[in-house]
Amino acid sequence: MNPIRVLAVDDSALMRNMLSAVVDQQPDMEMVGTAPDAFIARELIKQLNPDVLTLDIDMPRMDGLEFLSRLMRLRPMPVIMISSLTTRGSKATMAALELGAVDFLPKPEHRGSDNLESWRQQVVEKIQVAARARLTPRNPGDRPILSGITVRQQSIIAIGSSTGGTEALRRVLTPLPVSTPGIVIAQHMPAGFTHSFSQRLDSLCQIAVREAQDGEPVLPGTALIAPGDRHMEIFSQDNGYRIRLSDAPPVNRHRPSVDVLFDSVARQAGKHASAAILTGMGSDGARGLLHLRQTGAFTLAQSEATCVVFGMPREAIALDAAKKVVDLDDISQCLLNSFNYKNSPKTDSRR
Repeated sequence: MNPIRVLAVDDSALMRNMLSAVVDQQPDMEMVGTAPDAFIARELIKQLNPDVLTLDIDMPRMDGLEFLSRLMRLRPMPVIMISSLTTRGSKATMAALELGAVDFLPKPEHRGSDNLESWRQQVVEKIQVAARARLTPRNPGDRPILSGITVRQQSIIAIGSSTGGTEALRRVLTPLPVSTPGIVIAQHMPAGFTHSFSQRLDSLCQIAVREAQDGEPVLPGTALIAPGDRHMEIFSQDNGYRIRLSDAPPVNRHRPSVDVLFDSVARQAGKHASAAILTGMGSDGARGLLHLRQTGAFTLAQSEATCVVFGMPREAIALDAAKKVVDLDDISQCLLNSFNYKNSPKTDSRR
């Protein structure tokens, strides 16, 4: 099997050297070249034909977003953004994911050996995933708002996602009407990015979208996103639900974990819930989705054809956790329909 060919684009010589050292230590990948700016990168892409590109945001002559936009029009390829943990960095990263970047990685803030080793492992894993990712066509156009439903106080929607999930969540949430049950979301994302992500979605959606706060109620017409690096659960109160955040150890190597969220929704809401597991690497959320189905919730998984990475949905389908397998742009309507037709055998279909 040929090694994964990587090209690193960053104006920092230190970062280029760090990335090269990590990549060249792996038996299944090689750093075929590095570039300090977009213009040199453009020529190296033509010469070297890399499989994966790592791309900085703040660079001289042309920033990473402009370069990414041109790249995705002319020569689409898997791109991992390397961003600083700043407000500008997080907002720019969200824009990059909308433009078609597969994933992102914060630059290491601390030089301690434990932090650097964790960062190195993330670099390797994200490059491996990006090399296998399916580049889905960008579809930035507005989608029509769906018809609302009668919302009961106990109704709730739970969604879990990882790699490719930021774009998938945008596609699911933007057509939802205000008369939608409260939504709780666990998206694998580090601290410092979920606030910008929720703000961006809030500006695009009819429903309100925000980063969840400990103790706040889950209300109709509102989507609450688990803060980066914190688990999120729900608990019952006054015939509705509230949010509980925690710093408990990672589950399935993730915090927030989709399984943690789904398990709490299964315990607290059961048959009053509907849940979807979207694109992502690994198995987080699969057992939680099965738990939800066993307690009477309606469950679905995103179809392979529309996933950037068909890992989490595949594992859920293998466990028979998903009542339906649904294309990305049909998920919004399917979730709404589930509250009208939960007991109908017509909802039990497979692809």
